[in-house]
Amino acid sequence: MNKTVIIIPTRLAAKRLPNKPVKLINNKEMILHVYEAAIKSKAGEVVVATPDQIIVDLIKKNRGNAVLTSNQHETGTDRVYEVFKTFLKSEPEVIINLQGDMPNIDYKSISNLADYMAKNTCDVGTLASDFSSIKEKEDINNVKVVVQNKISKDSFKNALDFFRTNEELDNVYHHIGIYGFTRNSLIKYVGLDRSKLELERKLEQLRALENNMTIHVGYIKSSPLSVDTEEDLKAVQKLMKKWKKIK
Repeated sequence: MNKTVIIIPTRLAAKRLPNKPVKLINNKEMILHVYEAAIKSKAGEVVVATPDQIIVDLIKKNRGNAVLTSNQHETGTDRVYEVFKTFLKSEPEVIINLQGDMPNIDYKSISNLADYMAKNTCDVGTLASDFSSIKEKEDINNVKVVVQNKISKDSFKNALDFFRTNEELDNVYHHIGIYGFTRNSLIKYVGLDRSKLELERKLEQLRALENNMTIHVGYIKSSPLSVDTEEDLKAVQKLMKKWKKIK
């Protein structure tokens, strides 16, 4: 049995950037960049979870694995759980929830989180980086995490809080949209009511913290660009065009 599965929840109906997963970057759809990074990580089986047949067809056309899910889910993790519960041939020990809007994520970051979660030392694992600039830190679209102590690649620490505002606190990092769940923690998480802070801040990971679930945070050198707006898309297109030239 493969102990780890990577599930990528994605949908066309993004409010700020409709049809986001199929926007082109270097003549390739965004979701394919994410899918290929997940495959390259060799962490486990990779499945795209989406309520949109267009995305299912795109992934399958490129010899990938995708399943059509309900369009009634309130969060990406609910969509991940549907795949975990209904579509997998075997039940994994670790489930990686990888956001589909980070086309330049380093596959090594995915591998690192999967390796850590295989030890099952926490309920949820995630990643963060230093801020590259004051502007990046002040941007409310960038989620911040405050941790118990300084983090490093090989030293995951307890998350204390997540927020979008610019708070002057020690050990604050730029949070990355990837989560590792143990099988039992995912089942527990989706069975919980949406929490007060989760709804206020629009950050679903706060549901776990408010219900005393442990979240450990590991370090990566730089944050992949999370695409939420047309400006984000142009920035990542420019960056990845440079990468292509270097390669």
